Amino acid sequence: MDEKPPASPGRTAAWVMAAVALALTAAGLLIQVRTPAEWRAGTPVTPDLGVALTFPAVGAFLVAQRPRLSVAWLMCAGGLLASGNVFFTAVSFGEASRGAFAAANAARWLDVACWALAGLMLAILLPLLSPTGRLPSRRWVPVVVLGSLATAGEIILALVRPDPDPATYAWPVVIHNPLEIRAVVPYYSTLWTVLGYAIQACVVAALASLALRLRRADPATRRQIAWPLSAFTGYVVFYLLGDSMGPAATAWTAVIPFAILFSALRYRLYGIDTVISRAIVAAGLLAVVSAVYFGAGAIAGLVVSGYHQVAGLAAALFAGAFFQPLRRLLQRAVDRAMYGRVGDPALLAQRLTQEVRRADPADALASVVTVVRDGLAVDGAAVEVADGRPRYVESGDVGPAPRPIPLVWHGEPVGRLLVGRPGARRFAAAHDERVLATLLPYVADVAHAVRMAADLQRSRERILAAREEERRRLRRDLHDGLGQTLGAMAMTINMARISLSRSPATADSLLQDLRVGMDAVAGDIRELVYGLRPPALDDLGLAGAVRALADETPPSDDGDGSAVAVRVDGDLTGLPAAVEVAVYRIVQEALTNVRRHAGATRARVELERSGTPGPDGGGGELRVRVADDGAGLPARLRAGVGLSSMRERAAEVGGSCVVTSPETGGTLVEARFPLPA
Repeated sequence: MDEKPPASPGRTAAWVMAAVALALTAAGLLIQVRTPAEWRAGTPVTPDLGVALTFPAVGAFLVAQRPRLSVAWLMCAGGLLASGNVFFTAVSFGEASRGAFAAANAARWLDVACWALAGLMLAILLPLLSPTGRLPSRRWVPVVVLGSLATAGEIILALVRPDPDPATYAWPVVIHNPLEIRAVVPYYSTLWTVLGYAIQACVVAALASLALRLRRADPATRRQIAWPLSAFTGYVVFYLLGDSMGPAATAWTAVIPFAILFSALRYRLYGIDTVISRAIVAAGLLAVVSAVYFGAGAIAGLVVSGYHQVAGLAAALFAGAFFQPLRRLLQRAVDRAMYGRVGDPALLAQRLTQEVRRADPADALASVVTVVRDGLAVDGAAVEVADGRPRYVESGDVGPAPRPIPLVWHGEPVGRLLVGRPGARRFAAAHDERVLATLLPYVADVAHAVRMAADLQRSRERILAAREEERRRLRRDLHDGLGQTLGAMAMTINMARISLSRSPATADSLLQDLRVGMDAVAGDIRELVYGLRPPALDDLGLAGAVRALADETPPSDDGDGSAVAVRVDGDLTGLPAAVEVAVYRIVQEALTNVRRHAGATRARVELERSGTPGPDGGGGELRVRVADDGAGLPARLRAGVGLSSMRERAAEVGGSCVVTSPETGGTLVEARFPLPA
């Protein structure tokens, strides 16, 4: 929280001005209430009353926060003068009602001076100097000069005002002006009208200066100008319409200082376009729903005459049915009008859908980032995809401190969306949230697709690497082992043929060596075949091959049968070859660990197939468990080649493998394999 600024003479003076202004306003209203009805100056609800009630207090608060802001001091001084207008107007007519016309005339002079100077400060100088406290450029100095001269002219003309005709005077007795100049009588109305038009021209020019600043400003300043521009625009409309809009103009004028306060202190937290959007939607809903309600009520009243409750119920139901579709339609129309096609969430969603359909996930991600950047009107946007290819895609420049937004696909985090600084077409925070709420599911879908594509590519690369590695092993084994052995056997045969006629004993010895070599070749071939696929799977089936592995384990210490018990539940025929090999190798590795590391006395292997197999043997799930009663896993387990190979073999066929230590002790290897239907 920001520390409270220390007290200073300037801040004290601002709060004193605010207190005096409120006191003068209250005193003026009290005097006007006590003045006889024939001497009252019309309704007390005037734009100057609205200015007197809000400008001084808000200006003093703004001075307390930013003492050097000239706009804040203008608000204090202008509000004080407006309260003087309220006070001296009441004093003038109050004194006149008691016959003190000299005091009434002096109060009238002060009233006109306060009114004219307050208008100069708040209607001309304040818009010209907002929000920075300086003129936009030197070209606006003539507006200040013209406004000042016109204001001075109004004050002087009021000082020398000729006494009006008693027949047309609105009050009982003409308040005589001792400084009147009778020669001005033929020109008085014309001069007053000309000065009024000059003031109006300066007020409109001051508003135009704000509009030009908005057009040329950077995004932050543009947000700052939007509030006072909207407030002064409404005031100028009421001002040009005249005094007939007194109560409405009073209420609107009282709101202007709060718009300036938001502009100066809180412009990053409020969005004028959001307020306008919601106001238009609310007004449209109110108008259309009211029209539908009363129209339906009238029609129902005519059709079912005499049943007013039925008519009212029918009207309410009919209007309610239109409410939600109408709200969506109005919101979309307002979004289109305020933000254009670029900022319409529905159109952005359609654009995203088209981009995703036309490209692969990687290219679609780049298009998605561009659409998000355009939709939010920011300098840059980027997407980080966890384990994706590409991992990072950026459009524009997100800057050093972007806003991170997590991307979640069906509860699974898949990456982050990074949103950069607001761009030139800065949208409201509420509109940004609507756009994000619409686009985030699409971005998360594309990020998930990028991850899946990357996983698929990595799987292909691993398969290719494994295939090439296996080919290299086979080539090495065939060339260095079997090839060399066959070459030596060919030489032995040639030597035996040569020695057959001269030395049958030598030939017989060579043939015996050849026989031994052939046995070695047969063993090498069996090893190669066994490396490709265990022959026990083809000879015995998966259940028989697992039992054969169990039989290779030494018996328990009590000598009562095999140390490994095998239980098979379900039909294991017709399983995919890859699943059979994976199960066999996992069981083989698990039993090897039991023999070498577990120190177990007993172990059990369970093969369980759940689900109903299809005609081709597919469907359901195959669950494999290998449990022992040994020492269990160490406290700090470091996965070796064996444990990693079990997990990899299960993952290769879409399954999973987990190695744990149950509370009952020992080690449990559990693998699950989904079986395609």
